[in-house]
Amino acid sequence: MKQQDQLPTGILQNLKHDFPASIVVFLVAVPLCLGIALASGAPLFSGIIAGIVGGIVVGALSGSQLGVSGPAAGLAVIVLTAIQDLGSFQVFLMAVVIAGVLQVALGYAKAGIIGYYFPSSVIKGMLSGIGIIIVLKQIPHAFGYDKDYEGSVTFSQPDGHNTLSELYYMLEAITPGALIITAVCLAILILWEQSFMKRQKVFQLIQGPLVAVIAGIVLNMVFSSSDTLSLSAEHLVTIPVAGSFSGFLGQFTFPDFSQIGNGAVWVTGVTIAIVASLETLLCLEATDKLDPYKRVAPANRELKAQGVGNLLSGLIGGLPVTQVIVRSSTNIQSGGRTKASAILHGFLLLLSVMAIPFVLNLIPLASLAAILFLVGYKLAKPALFKQMYKLGWSQFVPFMVTIIGIVLTDLLMGIGMGMAVAIFYILRNNYKKPYFFDAEKHVEGEPIRIELAEDVTFLNKADILQTLNHLPSNSTVIIDASKTINIDEDVREIILDFKEAAKLKNIDLTIVSRRQKGMPESPVKLFEDTVINGNGSDKVKDDASTMN
Repeated sequence: MKQQDQLPTGILQNLKHDFPASIVVFLVAVPLCLGIALASGAPLFSGIIAGIVGGIVVGALSGSQLGVSGPAAGLAVIVLTAIQDLGSFQVFLMAVVIAGVLQVALGYAKAGIIGYYFPSSVIKGMLSGIGIIIVLKQIPHAFGYDKDYEGSVTFSQPDGHNTLSELYYMLEAITPGALIITAVCLAILILWEQSFMKRQKVFQLIQGPLVAVIAGIVLNMVFSSSDTLSLSAEHLVTIPVAGSFSGFLGQFTFPDFSQIGNGAVWVTGVTIAIVASLETLLCLEATDKLDPYKRVAPANRELKAQGVGNLLSGLIGGLPVTQVIVRSSTNIQSGGRTKASAILHGFLLLLSVMAIPFVLNLIPLASLAAILFLVGYKLAKPALFKQMYKLGWSQFVPFMVTIIGIVLTDLLMGIGMGMAVAIFYILRNNYKKPYFFDAEKHVEGEPIRIELAEDVTFLNKADILQTLNHLPSNSTVIIDASKTINIDEDVREIILDFKEAAKLKNIDLTIVSRRQKGMPESPVKLFEDTVINGNGSDKVKDDASTMN
């Protein structure tokens, strides 16, 4: 999407973009909600409930304009294990309710600040890694091999296969009809991306993905009479169909409140709250980076919104919700501008499962694979790899490690690997930074001045130690801490130790400190203002000469 100078304020001006985007997000969300429910060992309808709540409730409460929430693949293994360990889905729902309450508490405790500590290189690596995994996971669906569930983002699969081995097995089970549908839908999507198409107003309103899905339904119906090209049920979206309104209401499930004192339920609730919050904060940061208007969503408000969403989802039989990058990036790439697109996609989910589930069950997974191919490509464009490479190794290496980690493990593990490498580079740069004194270039007689910043933390410890250790004997050194307000005790000890070492190296050392504010009667200083003469004697400088 081309960046605009200013976001239009009129509702209708944005709605003409938000509504078409909501349709595309809705089409992508349907199979993902069902697939994640299937992988979680939960009722299929629980995934739809989570999608509805994530769209309508979280979308309305969230401060994120483009983020879309729903059931997350990253929680599928946790949910599957929890349902088995707790003994029933109803008991598990109690844990989801508890997780929601805890997330609201985290929001009020301002825990959202954690999201601001993820380096840009890791966030960009996450986006590219998700893009690559989307493409790899959708290739089998495009060929008509649908053994892995929709929405899967982990390398290892429940059936013992993995992302790469699945590409081999799909060659043994190619479905010609699915392959043709994928090719046709992909051609439509590429055509819609051309500049001459984008200039036509009618094609701005009618999204390419919607046309692709309609084409897929038509081809599916045409192929139904052919023995060679017809698709089976496993190649199509499969939404539970209720025969009546009472049957529809009967698909909602309520938690077992009698288990509120069960310790295992609380452990599951805490686990879901922590993992869901981390995934949400990561996706929130990533969505902000993709936002063409560069808006910054309030992280603490997002935690509160997610908490309310999980509370309600658990109360009516839904899976846990988080903000999810696949749907959020689809929203952005489809032209969504405000939170209206996320909310509308939730209403579309609700209305469709109530009124037209049989129509949705005609959608081939192959046509949705074509849509996700385009989403994945836009997240992992080659231009981004070139851009990160040009920024240097300290940016490129964490970026690549995050990508490889996500593709070969899962989202949180990949992020953790990228963070570890990014922190290594931060520490390494702090060690190499700066004040390092080159003895060979020193002109004898000139003083060496080392100025400390306002805040000196343990991250500066290695750098300062390296600097002081390389100061030559018989030199004049001034350590100026007159601007320093906070200094880590480890760094302070290094400087105090150097005071003693200076006497042995015949260094004329001057340490200039400042008094701590707020203690006028008996000032406590970071250091005594000291002059050490070359002969080893030392004295305390006049306090008035260095007070700030």
